[in-house]
Amino acid sequence: MTKKEIAALAAEELEKLYPDVECSLVYDKPYELMIATRLAAQCTDARVNIVTETLFKKYPTLEAFANADLAELEQDVKPCGFYKTKAKSIIEMSQKLISDFGGEVPDTMEELLSLSGVGRKTANLILGDVFGKPAVVTDTHCIRITGRLGLTKNTEPAKVEKDLVKLLPPEISNHFCHQTVQFGRDICRARSPKCGECPLNYFCRDYAGNNKK
Repeated sequence: MTKKEIAALAAEELEKLYPDVECSLVYDKPYELMIATRLAAQCTDARVNIVTETLFKKYPTLEAFANADLAELEQDVKPCGFYKTKAKSIIEMSQKLISDFGGEVPDTMEELLSLSGVGRKTANLILGDVFGKPAVVTDTHCIRITGRLGLTKNTEPAKVEKDLVKLLPPEISNHFCHQTVQFGRDICRARSPKCGECPLNYFCRDYAGNNKK
């Protein structure tokens, strides 16, 4: 079975499981998704949502974030970890959005990557969820699951993204990545994956390999 055939089967099975899955980060405005994603680095989405519920009320506009007191914002985002770096980049990205993009979140990879604290993962999430463009968001769940399935041998996000772009139809790529997140939480866990009850195990290379041992 080719990687493309495995990818097609995975997409088919995940669509049965999670047809309506969406990004688990809560936001109302595009820049809020960008900030939430920045906070989510090395932190769970559940914790981020708790923090941003208060944060987005305290700073209701992009200008409020751009003019925030650094020390105060650090304390506001402290529960998410790495709070000094995250607070600094949130202020800087907000300022650049206002100064360079008229307060609007840009819709190209190059422009998004010019913002402080924004890497390809965040940029792809914005492109896919906000602008509906083809995007591959390689978070830890996506990397783990596609590796186990045999779709990639890489573990670096940028390399995994490059591999998956070749295998996934553009129109489903963003949705597929959201599905792998939920699938990774429910079944294909990092520790003690539920391989015996996994609906993808009949074509999973990792499962096949383990059963031969």
